[in-house]
Amino acid sequence: MAPTRPTGRGRPVLALFLLAPFVGEFLLGNLTVPELGLGVLLAPLYGCGALLVRETARRTGGGWPAMVLLAAAYALVEEGPVDQLLWNDAYAGQDLLHGPSYLPGLGTSVELVQAVLALHTVWSVCVPIALVEACVPARRTTPWLGRRGLVVTGVAYVLGAGLVFWGNYAEERFLASPAQLALCGAVIAGLVVAALRLPARRRPAAVPGRAPAPWRVGAAALLGTSLYWGPSVLVTADRYEWTGVGAWCAVALTAVVVVPRWSRQRGWGPRHVCALAGGALLTYVWAAFPVRPENGGSMAADVASNAVCAAVALLVLLRAVRTARLAERDGPMHPAGPSRSAHVGARS
Repeated sequence: MAPTRPTGRGRPVLALFLLAPFVGEFLLGNLTVPELGLGVLLAPLYGCGALLVRETARRTGGGWPAMVLLAAAYALVEEGPVDQLLWNDAYAGQDLLHGPSYLPGLGTSVELVQAVLALHTVWSVCVPIALVEACVPARRTTPWLGRRGLVVTGVAYVLGAGLVFWGNYAEERFLASPAQLALCGAVIAGLVVAALRLPARRRPAAVPGRAPAPWRVGAAALLGTSLYWGPSVLVTADRYEWTGVGAWCAVALTAVVVVPRWSRQRGWGPRHVCALAGGALLTYVWAAFPVRPENGGSMAADVASNAVCAAVALLVLLRAVRTARLAERDGPMHPAGPSRSAHVGARS
């Protein structure tokens, strides 16, 4: 966990520690500004989880492909063994399982699993990492934590996860079956192993052509994530469930094909990564307004909280975009570290 008064070296650590729970819970609309105390309790889980994902990928040289895989593993850890959402049909008084995509053999829902992966992989982890890295261009691909910092962060993450598990169990009195936990654990382990093996693979070759302008990349990210989020928050009928799953698969597959290709084209750089994160962030800004907080409350308070969080998110995005633009204008950064390369490609 970051110190109370961070030095210049510790500021990105503190920024990511705070930004991950902010985006993951407050900007989404699950929690409101008056519930900041609950956000503090969630920060060790979200913030330290994002830091561990980022530090592992940067230290091993896996870059963004490794970060995405590790973020997916984080998503399954949080909503699987930690808070049991994937299998609890009465979580927070709601049955999120027994819709058209429910799989009795696994005791979970396809729609719920893909929603969990989308929420945490993209927004809780990757978007905050990209925005904070854009704000520190000289240290964008280098580790931010020393060995002691890694140990402290790891311990804080485990304690935070334990606190969330204990709180949920005390309220829900629910535990998944050993078979469900074992299957989820196997998938998590597979994602982590795949992420750690990425640096051993040869760097992909460059692709002919020039990468789109950053604003076009950001617009594409906003459009793609909005195509997924729009119907999922505006259309609540069960008959849409499989359609929503298909929409997410189409958006995810398009991103998996298109973004790596763009990233290997001439001109791709940190501004493009920032634009991807910015487009996704803006989707959360508008999507939060139709979402009702988990603990209810008045509509006026909900709207006011969403407006405050949206303003904070826009300020963070403007800072990231401005810093990335100035850094690119002043010349390419070549920080030392495992991800250093003359060609800024898919791993950067």
